[in-house]
Amino acid sequence: MPLVSTLVLNYRTPLQAVRCVQALRAQSIADRMEILVIDNHSNDDSIAILRARLKNIPNLRILESRKNEGYGQGNELGMRQARGRYILIVNPDNELMPDALEKMTKEMDEHPDIGILAPKLIHEDGSVRSSARALPTFFDAIIKRTMFSRVFPARMDRYLERQMNPNQDRDVDWVVGACILIRRTALETIGGFDPRFFLFFEDMDLCRRCKNAGYRVRYFPKAVASDQKRRLSEGGAFSVLFHKTGRIHIASAVKYFWKWRNAV
Repeated sequence: MPLVSTLVLNYRTPLQAVRCVQALRAQSIADRMEILVIDNHSNDDSIAILRARLKNIPNLRILESRKNEGYGQGNELGMRQARGRYILIVNPDNELMPDALEKMTKEMDEHPDIGILAPKLIHEDGSVRSSARALPTFFDAIIKRTMFSRVFPARMDRYLERQMNPNQDRDVDWVVGACILIRRTALETIGGFDPRFFLFFEDMDLCRRCKNAGYRVRYFPKAVASDQKRRLSEGGAFSVLFHKTGRIHIASAVKYFWKWRNAV
């Protein structure tokens, strides 16, 4: 049985997925890992590229989703077939440093109360992504995407924890789901991703349920992964209103805050 089951969810970015897999194969504990590449019904030439580029790689399987049901459910397809003690969810545009996964599994082994562990994410320009965050209010979620983020900088500093040392380990409210290591027993306890979220807020919801179940969510900068600076959730008020991903972001925010409306 593998120590880690790694899930790489592809949607029309097969070359990024291939590079991500190559970085995984370079891990110091690659021989204790299985890799599941899930194509989320891309409707392009992704499957052909993945099968051609990733053939003959040991302990790797390519799964095909019958329809695109979103980020969470795409990863759920892999989770149902994963056999590892830990499950690593990593986006195709993230590449772990060769020693990262070994450090992360060791930390989880030594601290069985950690349910979710996330590495430090570094952009190509050397800047650190604010991936460890506090739980936002509905107002925080709105102003982050608008000009009001400049009007209320203190709120953004609190939400994004900008005053915290990015090189310091710490427990947090939640971590972005670009690259997270999840304890299988914690995942079985909380039941995986909530299917009502197609895209966005599913990682925040997962971390919140993990903490409510008695597990810790921890930011672990001793492990590092590269991360692209541009992402789907970027953009201002115009993109939120007129782009499909912006509208999905709004829908997920409404679902999230409605779900947790009575939480303390």
